[in-house]
Amino acid sequence: MTILVTGAAGFIGYHLSSRLLREGQRVIGIDNFNDYYEVQLKRDRFAQLLPDPNFTGVELDIADYDKLFELVRTEKVEVIVHLAAQAGVRYSLTNPFAYLETNLKGFGHVLEASRHAGIKHLIYASSSSVYGANEKMPFSVSDSVDHPVSLYAATKKANELMAHTYSHLYGLPTTGLRFFTVYGPWGRPDMAYFSFTKKIMAGEPIDVFNEGRMLRDFTYIDDIVEGIYRLIGHVPQPDPSWDRSRPDPSGSYAPYKVYNIGNNKPVELMHFIRTIEKSLGREAVIQYKPMQPGDVPATYANIDGLMKDVGFKPDTTIEEGIARFAEWYRAYYGEAKEAEQLAKAASK
Repeated sequence: MTILVTGAAGFIGYHLSSRLLREGQRVIGIDNFNDYYEVQLKRDRFAQLLPDPNFTGVELDIADYDKLFELVRTEKVEVIVHLAAQAGVRYSLTNPFAYLETNLKGFGHVLEASRHAGIKHLIYASSSSVYGANEKMPFSVSDSVDHPVSLYAATKKANELMAHTYSHLYGLPTTGLRFFTVYGPWGRPDMAYFSFTKKIMAGEPIDVFNEGRMLRDFTYIDDIVEGIYRLIGHVPQPDPSWDRSRPDPSGSYAPYKVYNIGNNKPVELMHFIRTIEKSLGREAVIQYKPMQPGDVPATYANIDGLMKDVGFKPDTTIEEGIARFAEWYRAYYGEAKEAEQLAKAASK
């Protein structure tokens, strides 16, 4: 089938596109290559995909509805996996308009394109951040998520509401995926594990918030991709048993579904840092700081729905995942540094 992946030069988008191509699918990958973090990393991810004859890469911003719809129509796209978004909790505190433009307006464009093109299944990225002020653990998709603590989280909750509206009005099958702290090779430099690694390698101190006592359901990228891949063919159907008097937010009388994808094993941040130290063979210089606005003390995913519907449970350990990331980091940045030094030498 022909699958459109938005944000294909992003962390999850790149890995998902790679998996789909290995499975023989035709992938249309789009990205706007914005400068939220280093653009060269996005270019390098995209460059890994371009040689595949089943991959069509297009530089396109979902804020441009006309171009987006024309692409979906002319390429006869059947499924959309929407991963393009303005990410980051802390960035949303100082750059709110980036979230309103991409996460709300942009998602509206994706919904409209899906509706008018007759898309068979729209899968989109939500976030564990939607659980906000909730304290009941583990977080369940059946819980209310009406108290976000960051604008980023609020836009992701809004995406779920927008998707349900289109499922209700137009019968568009939509699946929302609440990702829990994704990490791994080719990851995002703005994520804590990435910046920790960079600073530890450089001998610089790292900032650790809330005395390192935060718990996170760290989820390895391959597990995230496996979950998405299995759900592509699992198109949501209307649930005739859905009870309007006791509405479950994870499903609907419309073709709508929401899932958590998390490791289901929360890890204390300090253990995560010690694992990075071990993989790098270096000790971190730690500066402890108070909790940041918009952060939550813990995340922990209930993945019963994922296991029940597609028989999958993430199982990559922190030790395995961090070792693979550290190996990639040394190779990618080691080679990049060597190339830079050679270029400087040649210019002299």
